[in-house]
Amino acid sequence: MHTNIVVVSALSLAIAAGIVRAEVPPPLDTPYPGTIGLHVDATDLGQRIFRMTETIPVQAGRLTLLFPRWLPGNHAPSGPIDKIAGIEVSANGQRIDWKRDPLDVYAFHIDVPTGVASIKVTYQYLTPTDGSQGRVVMTPNLLNLQWNAVVLYPAGHYASRIDYDASVTYPAGWTAYSALDVKQHEGDTVHYQPQPLDILVDSPVYAGRYTKSYELSAPGAKVPVRLDVLADAPKYLDAKPAHLAEHRELVKQALALYGAQHYDHYDFLFSLSNQLGGNGLEHQRSSEDGTGVDYFSDWDAKVGSSDLLGHEYTHSWNGKFRRPADLWTPNYNVPMQDSLLWVYEGQTQYWGNVLSARSGLRPPEASRDALASVVATYTDGRPGLAWRNIQDTTNDPIIAQRRPKPYTNWQLREDYYSGGQMIWLDVDATIRTLSGGKRSLDDFARAFFGVDDGVWRKQDTYTFDDVVATLNRVQPYDWAKFLRDRLDGKVPIAGGIQKAGWKLVYSDEPGAWAKARSREDKSGTQDFFYSLGFYVSAGGSIEEVRWDSPAFNAGIGTGMSIVAVNDLAFDKDALADAVKAAKTDKAPIRLLVKDFNQFRTFTLDYHDGLRYPHLERIAGTVDLLSKIMAAK
Repeated sequence: MHTNIVVVSALSLAIAAGIVRAEVPPPLDTPYPGTIGLHVDATDLGQRIFRMTETIPVQAGRLTLLFPRWLPGNHAPSGPIDKIAGIEVSANGQRIDWKRDPLDVYAFHIDVPTGVASIKVTYQYLTPTDGSQGRVVMTPNLLNLQWNAVVLYPAGHYASRIDYDASVTYPAGWTAYSALDVKQHEGDTVHYQPQPLDILVDSPVYAGRYTKSYELSAPGAKVPVRLDVLADAPKYLDAKPAHLAEHRELVKQALALYGAQHYDHYDFLFSLSNQLGGNGLEHQRSSEDGTGVDYFSDWDAKVGSSDLLGHEYTHSWNGKFRRPADLWTPNYNVPMQDSLLWVYEGQTQYWGNVLSARSGLRPPEASRDALASVVATYTDGRPGLAWRNIQDTTNDPIIAQRRPKPYTNWQLREDYYSGGQMIWLDVDATIRTLSGGKRSLDDFARAFFGVDDGVWRKQDTYTFDDVVATLNRVQPYDWAKFLRDRLDGKVPIAGGIQKAGWKLVYSDEPGAWAKARSREDKSGTQDFFYSLGFYVSAGGSIEEVRWDSPAFNAGIGTGMSIVAVNDLAFDKDALADAVKAAKTDKAPIRLLVKDFNQFRTFTLDYHDGLRYPHLERIAGTVDLLSKIMAAK
C-alpha cells in the first residue's frame, strides 16, 4: 500500500509540475513564422453553424494547435470547446492525423510531414440552438461572431506574436460591424486587415439584416465613437433625439472623467433582440451590448436606461488598456487569476452607474433608486457575507462559471461587482470628505486610467500596491488598510452611502426604476425579498429564498411553488394583498406550497408589510451623492 501511495503522489507531482503535459509548448515572446489565414462562413443561419478554414504555414515536426480556454472578460476557463466539431487537417491534398491531448482537451497535436510548408484545417462551431445550450449567437436576422469561439492557434507563442489574415462571408445583404479595419469587400465576403491574435480576439463582429449606425462623438472628432444598432426588425432601430443626445453625453462625460482615449475609434455593438442572447462584454475598441427590442421604442425619460453601455465603455480604460497583472496572460490557455476583479469590475460598476447619471441616461431619482437596491443588498440582502468576503468572491468565475445557484444571497455570486461598487462609493466619499471637496475618485480615474492618450496597442497592468499608491497621491490616507478591511470582511461595505449624506429606508411601494425593471421581467417576478424573504414568479414559482428570512425560517425553500395564499388561489395580487392585510391583522399568513409531488402548508408570522428599498437624505449632512452624480 505504501508503494502505491508513493507512485500516485509522484504522478500528482509530475502533473502539477507540468512534466506530463510537456507536449504542449509554453508560450514564448517570439513571432510565429508567417501569417495564418482564417476564413469563416457565417451564412448557415438555419442550422446555426459557423464553418472555418485555416491555412497555417508550418515546418516539419510536431505542431500543437490550441482552442482558447481562458477568455478575457469571462475571467474563467469557459471556452466552448464542446461546440467545436468536424476537425480535419490536410496538406498537399493528403489527410493528416491529429490527436487531442488527454490531459488538456483544448490542445490538438499534429505531426507535420517533411516537405509540407502549409496545412489546411477545417472545422465547425455548432452554435447553441436554444438557451439551454448556451447563449444564442445566430438568428434569422442577427449574428454575433466572437473570434475566440472560431479560432485554433499554434502553441508556443504569445497571442500578440501570431498574425492572422481573417475574412468572413456573411449572409447576402447583411451589414457587419467590428472594431477591425476592413481591407476589402468581395461580394458578401469581408476581408479584414491582418492583425495579431490578441487584437483579433478583442474585436468581435455583430452582423445583421436590419441595422443603423449613430455617430456619438462630436462632429469632426479625430477619434470617432459610434453606436452600431442591429435589431430583429427595422421598427426597433429608431432612437428619439433626446434619448440619442443622452448617449452622446455618455461619451462626453466619459472623456471628461478619464481625459484620454485608448482607441483609434470605438464601436458600441448593440443588438436589440428577443432572439439573440443578451450580452455585455468589454473590448478596448468596442463592446458587445445586447438587450431587448424595446430599448429605444419603450424609452421613458423619467425612468431612463440601464447602465450597460456606461459599464462596458468604462472597460476600455479599466480592464482593457489597464488590467490587473494576474489577469494578463500571454495566450488564452494560460490560467488567469482574478484577485483584483473588485477593481476591474467593481470600480467599473461604480462608474457605469455614475456616468449613466451624469449623462442623463438615468435621471437623478432613477440613479438613486438603482443605487438603493445595491445598498439594500449589502445592508440586509447578503447574509452570506457572514462566512464569505468580497475578496473570496473574485474566485467565483472559476468556481461557478456563472452557473445558477439556489441561494445566491447565502452562497454569494461574483459580489466583487456590486460589492466592489459599494467599496468605491466609500472611497469616493472618503476622499471628498478628507480633502474638503477639493478631490474625488474622479482624480484617481484620470491619474490611474487616463494616461498615454491615443495609445491603444499597449496594455498596461496594475497591482494592489499600484492602486494604493495612486490613491495616496490623490489623498494621503491608509488606503491599504481601508481597502483590505472591506475586502476581507472586517468592516461593512455599505457605509459609504451615509458618508455621502444619504441613508437606506424602506417603504411599501417600489420606486419608478424598480417598477420598470419588474415590467421588463418576462417571468413577472414579484419582489418580497425584504419582507417575507423571497422572489416569486407570476406562476407561483419561488425563485430565491433569503437565508434566515421569515420564509426560510418557516421551512420554505427555493424551487417550491405557491399554490394558495390564506386558502385563496395564488395570483399576482393575492400574496401582496395578504402581506398588506397582515400589517394590521395579527393572524399569520398561510401558504399552501407544492414541493415536487407533495403539498405543504407553511405559516409565516410576519406583520411588517411590504418593504422596498429607497434612499433618503440625512438631515444636516453634505449631499456628496448628488455631487458625485452631477455632470462634469
